[in-house]
Order: sequence, then structure tokens, then C-alpha cells
Amino acid sequence: MRLFVAILFTPEIKAELVAAIERLRRAADGGNFTHPENLHLTLAFIGETNRASDVLKAMEEARPEAFELELSGKLGRFRQKGGDILWAGVAENPRLAEYAGRLADALRQKGFKIDGRAFVPHITLGRQVMLLGNPEVEIKRLSMKCDRVSLMRSDRIAGKLKYTEIGTVKVI
Repeated sequence: MRLFVAILFTPEIKAELVAAIERLRRAADGGNFTHPENLHLTLAFIGETNRASDVLKAMEEARPEAFELELSGKLGRFRQKGGDILWAGVAENPRLAEYAGRLADALRQKGFKIDGRAFVPHITLGRQVMLLGNPEVEIKRLSMKCDRVSLMRSDRIAGKLKYTEIGTVKVI
């Protein structure tokens, strides 16, 4: 199974992100936009493994503490040949960053190969997007209380990515 650890959103935040995706879709000449049911904030990408129980243990050992997650209101772009990755920003949050760091350490201690790059929280809205000019797309600065962290499985079904929550750890 292909796994990752993520934060899932409240309906209000998801609706705002979906609205931003629709505005981007109208301002683009093609792209692969994130399906509403797949919107999430990745904390750690695990990859292929059959050790879901070990990932859940690492999630618990990292002890997520209560925090507010806030959209920064910014739209970002990773420029790539063949189309850009567009993302919604997340406001700076020390507790979120600390948990992501503890989680990465706990996963490494269990033998998982976790990317060593700095944690840069963002929400992918589209890949291989060819924007027409520089559209002004606003994203409201909404926030939510993070009450759980989710272990997600990624499957490709009939050519479409489907993310399924297979476990959670409650935030303390």
C-alpha cells in the first residue's frame, strides 16, 4: 500500500479550496486539478509499505498537540516544465512544524525513509497546470482546530487517485 500522513479539512475549508480550484480551472489552459475528496495537507509521505501499524505507532509517539490550522490566503506555484504545481498556503504555525518534525523523526526511527527537506506546509490544488497569464485568485484566511491526524492510503482506480483514511490519531 502507498501511505502518507495528513490533516483533513473541515467542510468550510474544503469548500473554499474547491472554489479556488474552480477559479484556477477557468484561468488555465489545462491541468490536473485535485478532486475535492482528495484535498489534504501532507505531513509525511511514506510510500509503498505493508507496515501501517508501525506508521500509526510513530504518529502516536510523535504526540500531536492541539493547534489551529489557518489558510494563509496565498496561492503559490512550483514552476515545472510541462505545467506548474499550484498550491494554497498555510499560515506559519510552530506547533504544526514541530509535530511534522517529531513525526519524521519517529518514522525514521522505525526504519522508514522520510525526505530530509524542511517541512513546507501547502495544499496541492493542481498539477501540470498551464495558467493563462497571472490570474488573481483569492483564498480566504479560514482556520480550523486540528483534532486528529490521519493515516491515508493512496490507490489509483480506473486512472483516478483515491485517498482513503485507514487510521487516525487524536490530537492531545
